[in-house]
Formats: sequence, structure tokens, C-alpha cells
Amino acid sequence: MKIAFTDISSLCSPLSRREFLKLSGTGLFGLLLSPLGFSLAITEISEDQRFQGVKPIYQADLRNLYPDQQGRVVETKATLYNTPSLSGKKIKDIWQDSVIPITNVTVGDDSIPFNRIWYHIGDEGYIHSGVIQPVRTLINPPIANIPAEGSLAEVTVPFTDARWGPDKDQLFAYRYYYGTTHWVIGLEHEGHLGYWYRVMDDKWEFEFYVPATHLRLIPPDELKPLSPDVPAEFKRLEVRTNEQLVVGYEWDKPVYMARAATGAKFSNGNFETPPGHHITFFKRPSRHMAAGNLAYNGYDLPGVPWISYFTESGMSFHGTYWHNNFGHPRSHGCVNLSPLAAKWLYLWTLPVVPPDQQEVYETYGTAVDVI
Repeated sequence: MKIAFTDISSLCSPLSRREFLKLSGTGLFGLLLSPLGFSLAITEISEDQRFQGVKPIYQADLRNLYPDQQGRVVETKATLYNTPSLSGKKIKDIWQDSVIPITNVTVGDDSIPFNRIWYHIGDEGYIHSGVIQPVRTLINPPIANIPAEGSLAEVTVPFTDARWGPDKDQLFAYRYYYGTTHWVIGLEHEGHLGYWYRVMDDKWEFEFYVPATHLRLIPPDELKPLSPDVPAEFKRLEVRTNEQLVVGYEWDKPVYMARAATGAKFSNGNFETPPGHHITFFKRPSRHMAAGNLAYNGYDLPGVPWISYFTESGMSFHGTYWHNNFGHPRSHGCVNLSPLAAKWLYLWTLPVVPPDQQEVYETYGTAVDVI
């Protein structure tokens, strides 16, 4: 069986709980639709009876595309072409962290066969979606009433800089990107310098400061579990490494599907996602992931969102902001997903993480089969 969909759901604002529940009740086809109101299927759907409700859609309905939709360049540079193809004429290069308008979405040729989605950038041309993180610029009112245990927050601007003090002239610590999640432990008001959230880094246990208007405190109601009425033994996840898909089942009926990027082989080792039967026993809504030499396939990624671990060695499902190129292996063993897909899995799987806790570790969880 060969099924491949392009997940462009991260083009939207965060889903409310009502929207999540609406999606979970519409069946597989409904869950493949992005909240923008469209889906793009780019390869032929098999005749497998379990997926008879899934039909390919090649015309994008962009009536709900946000007029302020933006994209951030995630690699060293992104090349703008006159057509949605690597064989098109190169117009110019746009450098990392540049923020550009996304005005349309289209299916290109097979020059990148596993991901044929391209973004139309105003009237200038096309950039492949894999090197663009869909973002928006949403400003939030500072909130002073932060619980003693802290509050989970997400970045709602293309990027913001965390500093060692509540002042833009303070030393730079990290750049936080759209969709990343962080644990806010206080609010500081520095006169004409404005309001800054004090953020706890969960790996180094340092405190950084971020402009408060760039973070949205996530209300507890948004973190309630999905499909809580389904018995735990009738939920399971299937990671299809050959097809780079994650499928969620309830009572053996597929209810969710997302494209993924699983573990790959690199020059310094084999990091393929371990096959076999696992469970999501350890979960946390945010994690600063760092390992290895940054000059040699290492990484240092603060605020990785919506993590559901399924091996003791640290393999997990999690949101991804450093690429948007799902459909082929490229991770260090984890299952990379769009932040929206990772959030769905996080809320749907066991164990449940209470909104006032930074992690939950149990001896049980939702079944995961990596095949």
C-alpha cells in the first residue's frame, strides 16, 4: 500500500479544544484536512479497504488562507524559482530566518518526489515548502497572574530572542522559533523596556527573558486529553517507516494520519527509528534537546514541542520547527512531525500530562508499532 499526504496544517493558528474534538470525530479524511480548509494528496491512494474514505484532492481551496500568512526560511538559504520545480529558473536566494509572505500553495513536479508542495511567495515566484516554516506574527497581552508552578507558553511570532536579562541589550542566549513551547515562571516589567517573561530552560536550568508579547500562555482547557472515552487498549499508533507515515487507530479504525520524518543513516552512524512494539510511557510538552558536536551532525534545539517518548533511549514523537520536509528519513531516531500533528498525538496518547506539570513518566502508555 502506498499513501502519502502533505501535512500543511502548520499554516494555521493553534487549534482550540473544540476544533480538535471536531477533527477527531470526522474520521481519517477529515483529519487530513488542514484547518485552512484544504488538503493536498500527491500520490495515488491504494484500494486498501481500511482507507476507502480517503480521496485525493489536487485543487487547493484557499478561501481560508490567512491574509497575513508568512513563512520563515529554515536553512542557510532558500531559492526562489519562477515555477514550482527545481528545474525552473532561479530568481534569487533568500537567507535563513528571513520572513516572507505565503500567498498560495501548489503541487509542483516530481523534482522532489516525496514532497511536491511549493509555496507561492507573493508575485515573485515559488519556494519549496521543505525549507520554509509556515509562521504568523501574533502579538499577545502580557499576563501577570502566573501560577507558582509556572505556565506553558508557545511562541507566536516567527522568532524571538531569549536573553540573560529583561533588556534587548542584554546578552543573547537562544533564538526561540514559532511554535516552540517554553515554561514561563514569572513576568518582569522594566519600565520603558516593557514586559518580559522569565523562562526556565529545562535542560540547563538557566533562566532567560523573552518579550512577553511574543509568547502565548496556553490555557489549561486546551491541554485536555482527546478521545478520553476510548479505552486505552483500543488506541494505538503505527509508524510506517517505508511510507514515512504515522497512523492513529481507535478500535482498529484509522482516525488520524500525518506525514513524518523518521530516523536516518548519517556519516557518523545509523540513527534509524527502532522497529518493534513500544508505548508512549514518558511525555512532556516542551524539551530543550541537545546532543553531539554542532559542527558534526549535532544539534541544540530549545523548546521542542509536544514530546511523547516511546523508548528509554529517548526516541519520541515531537513537533519540528527546523525543517518542513516530511516524507523521508532525516532525524536522529525520533519521529519528526509538524507541531500541530505532534500536539494531536500528545493530547490523544497516554499518559495524560496535567497542565501544571512539565512531565509525566509512567509504566503504561499508548501502544506504538514501528514497522
